[in-house]
Amino acid sequence: MSPIFSSSSELDKRIGKKTKLLVLLILLVIGVLVFVASIFHTAVGSRHIPKLISSETNRALRGSIVSKEGFKLAFSQKLYKAMINTNNIDPDKKELFVNLFSIYSGIPAEEIEKRLRKKGNVVLSYSIDANRAKYLKELARKLRLLKVFIPYQTKSGRIIKYGLSITESGESRIFAYKDILTPVMGYMRKREEDGFTRPAGVKGLEKYYEEELRPIQNGLVKGERDIGNTIILNADSFVRPAIDGMTIHLNIAVGLQKALEALLDNAKKEHDAKEVIACIMEAESGKILSIATSNRYDPDYIRKRDYPSLNVAAVEYTYEPGSVMKPITFALLLRHHKVNPMEVVRTWNGRFKLGRKVITDEHKEAWMSAENVIVYSSNIGIAQLAQRLDGIDFVEGLKDFGFTEKTGIDLPYEHRGIMPHVTQMESEIYKATVGYGYGMRATLMQLVRAYNVFNNKGRLVEPKIVSDIVDPMGRHYPVMKNGEDRQIIPPATAFKMLRILEKVVAKGTGTKAQIPGVQVGGKTGTAHIASKKGGYARLYNSSFIGFANDKTHRYTIGVLVRQAKKPYHYFAAMSAVPVFRQIVELMIEQGELVPDPSLGVYAKLKKHH
Repeated sequence: MSPIFSSSSELDKRIGKKTKLLVLLILLVIGVLVFVASIFHTAVGSRHIPKLISSETNRALRGSIVSKEGFKLAFSQKLYKAMINTNNIDPDKKELFVNLFSIYSGIPAEEIEKRLRKKGNVVLSYSIDANRAKYLKELARKLRLLKVFIPYQTKSGRIIKYGLSITESGESRIFAYKDILTPVMGYMRKREEDGFTRPAGVKGLEKYYEEELRPIQNGLVKGERDIGNTIILNADSFVRPAIDGMTIHLNIAVGLQKALEALLDNAKKEHDAKEVIACIMEAESGKILSIATSNRYDPDYIRKRDYPSLNVAAVEYTYEPGSVMKPITFALLLRHHKVNPMEVVRTWNGRFKLGRKVITDEHKEAWMSAENVIVYSSNIGIAQLAQRLDGIDFVEGLKDFGFTEKTGIDLPYEHRGIMPHVTQMESEIYKATVGYGYGMRATLMQLVRAYNVFNNKGRLVEPKIVSDIVDPMGRHYPVMKNGEDRQIIPPATAFKMLRILEKVVAKGTGTKAQIPGVQVGGKTGTAHIASKKGGYARLYNSSFIGFANDKTHRYTIGVLVRQAKKPYHYFAAMSAVPVFRQIVELMIEQGELVPDPSLGVYAKLKKHH
């Protein structure tokens, strides 16, 4: 081979190597550029990676209602939901799961079996309390260790590894003493809040103090999660505490309330009555020591027959009060200096015609002193005395005593009652009938508040069931009154009325209310019930409104017996007065009153003789 040809072949080989090197270099440069571009894109561009931040909500609870002694009458607790996907249960260990869950939850095994027949996500219970929820969460952990739960694949290819899930589902309101203090406590309805069931007050204290009782702030924990899906608490995490609703403290003691309700239950049976209601108020402060009825219900299990008992009759039931209005009329006459307690009033032997209306008395006397018109409850006497009041003085005076206005008690839906217009009260018939408690309507609470004027040096106060409100930080806020106490009659006039009402008990229509060692006074009232068809039915409401005082305590007490059907027990002297006496005796037993030999009707009568 010639040298020239040999040299050309070698040249071609060299050119081929250079070309390959160049191509490799170009590819390498392109690769580097792609890598750099990829890194740049990853650093600058948006990334779709799993979130490491997790959050948990800790829902706050409704505040509690607490008695005077510190017992919780109503409080809230969380309810939990137990949920499982049936596909996650190992078929060979299903029986183990059912038996263990039944033991921990208290739900019968056959009920669990029935619920597990449904495929997919199944709710085993919506109402697990906090204690059981704690144990069930521990059970869920143990079941994972026992490999009772297995992963399964969905049609979309997703792997599900969930086991037993225990989560908050709602809030349950617990009425610890069942029907005690109902309907004053009120009852609840359920409302949804982001999938969480909360109770809300419908009636009674639960309704009136809804804003104070409702939870203030739900708790929130937010931060990075660890491999066990637990939030890591560190400097970067966010924690907001749960703040429960405020606590409502009552002036009412459970011991006195329970004993009074038992007393009223017996009275209802004894007098064959539709309902018996009572209220005890501390004279100077207006604190309600007890407000009770024979017609109660369990707030957790309200039945159709309980519907008439859902209202607080002491503030929502209005009725013609009858003769308990006579002392109010008499006090207005004293205020306007239009009567002298010792003057003589003609009572016409128990029968008197006023216009076309015939007025009668049980006591058929020809003459009485003005104060004995109250002591022996003369319709004829008060009908004539009431004529001395001008229509406007009469109406405005009754309003001053709190009639046709709300008492200010901390209960919703309070009724105002009704009264004739000023122009109607210029009529002698209206003056007479209103004077002895007909032609108008009032609530028992209005009457107790009005009589309290006599027992409180002439001042009108607001009744209050709640003493104070305590926030979650422990700060106390006294319950504020809606208005100032008002001086209705001079203290001297109030004192005169007290003495007259004491005489009612000493020798008048209220003798069955006498208690040795206790200053007791009051007035009976027996009133026909108006018929819906017009006129009056052969049914009666019987009342006794009065006071019971010792040397350091002063209480005003009201009793209403509705529609007593036992023969003659519709008379207040046969029903309301004995109940009043039993209440005073109960207060002595409970230590609310301390008898003293120098007090009471017996001591005064003995001294007089």
